[in-house]
Amino acid sequence: MPNKIIPYRKDLKPLARLLRKNQTEAEKLLWSVLRRKSLGVEFHRQVPLLDFIIDFYCHEIGLAIEVDGSIHETQFFEDAQRAEKIKSYGVAIMRFTNDEVQSDVEHVLLKIREKLEELQ
Repeated sequence: MPNKIIPYRKDLKPLARLLRKNQTEAEKLLWSVLRRKSLGVEFHRQVPLLDFIIDFYCHEIGLAIEVDGSIHETQFFEDAQRAEKIKSYGVAIMRFTNDEVQSDVEHVLLKIREKLEELQ
């Protein structure tokens, strides 16, 4: 899939920059294994898409990865609405909890690799 331009709110750029500087421990860990095209595709951190900021995004294939903290346990409906809006632009979304990333990052990477193969 060629890089597709997805609109975003320009006012989210400063917040995205701030989030890049203040990553959670789980985000730091996952970024350490996603960066530098280590899986064969390029990911970016804290990317504005539509009205949202995605934790990790690969423009080449349209894959968004979210790492969710405990706040997401109570906002299932909001997360589902957000996911549907993003998916309507042809973007696939994967979600992992902080605990999943921190306790078994290799399993998370396996799931991401499987998704990359499916999308390519």
